[in-house]
Amino acid sequence: MAGVAAFLKNAWNKEPVIVVSFAIGLMGLTLPVISPYTKYAGMINQATPYNYPVPVRDDGNMPDVPVHPCEQRGDRLQWLKDL
Repeated sequence: MAGVAAFLKNAWNKEPVIVVSFAIGLMGLTLPVISPYTKYAGMINQATPYNYPVPVRDDGNMPDVPVHPCEQRGDRLQWLKDL
């Protein structure tokens, strides 16, 4: 550990711009992995359909099709509203 600290101190004294650029690059690689926003972005992407269905009018023989396209049916992403 002392060797790493000595190396960083020496590098900071000689080339601070390079040390800062490496630190920013390291943060750019690690922060998205540990960010909670990554988890929620993945959940939203899984819940969003790739192909949106075409609205179909109910003729009375389709119980799983809403009567009107604005009718509230199915999962409404309540977990997202509760955040």
